[in-house]
Formats: sequence, structure tokens, C-alpha cells
Amino acid sequence: MEHGTRAHASVNGKLRQPSSSVRLQRAYDDPQPDDGHRVLVDRVWPRGRTKAELQLDAWARDLGPTTSLRKWFGHDPARWTEFQARYHTELADPERAKALDALAAIARSGRVTIVYGARDREHNQAQVIASEIARRLAAAP
Repeated sequence: MEHGTRAHASVNGKLRQPSSSVRLQRAYDDPQPDDGHRVLVDRVWPRGRTKAELQLDAWARDLGPTTSLRKWFGHDPARWTEFQARYHTELADPERAKALDALAAIARSGRVTIVYGARDREHNQAQVIASEIARRLAAAP
């Protein structure tokens, strides 16, 4: 199976260099020994996967896009730019921002692996979450 990919921060829809402390991995790929803190960011549990198979440290379901945004997006790459904008707005909610801050704090001292179920490795909520974490890491003193 393919190993997890490193997260890329996004600026105006363009990907920047990956952060070595944040990794993205599909829920259907095998966990790796160096994954660090593994967090699932889907609102819905990945079909056919068990807790034991995923080896998660946390399930941050509230970080996933709202059901209405997820359904609107439908993983259509043509809607990717607008999805990112809408999702960044959702992630600005104080409770979600607090959860992102907590993940960034973990990433400052070790690796965070963001686990997601989407088939598309380039156009999914984990990419947006990774960009938010990278932004927080870059802004930290």
C-alpha cells in the first residue's frame, strides 16, 4: 500500500512545500510506525474499517466539513477552490479553531498524521486542515 503523503500548505489554491511534522494518510492505507499522533478528520466513520485497523489517537469529527458543504462539494475537482474558501470559513469557528490550535501544538513537538477516507488524495478536507495547521506553525514564534 502507498505510504501517507506529507501535507502541503495551500495559498490561493496552490500547494507549498510540505511540513515534515504533518502527514496525510487515507484511512484505507496501513498505519506507519512513524505516524505519531493519528487523528481522523471525517464526520463519518470510514466504511469497512475498524478502530483496531486505524490505530487512531483521536477522532476529530467536528473538524470535518458540515454535511451540507460535504454534499455540495461531492469531491468534484471543479469545485475545489470554492470548497477551500467555504471550508476555511467553517474552520474559523471558535471551537474548530481551538481544535486546530491543539493539533498545531502537537505538531510542534512531533508528527501528526491526518487520516481521511476520501479517494481523491489531492482534493479533500485533510488538505485544508493541513494548510491551517501549517499556517499556525509558521505564525508561531
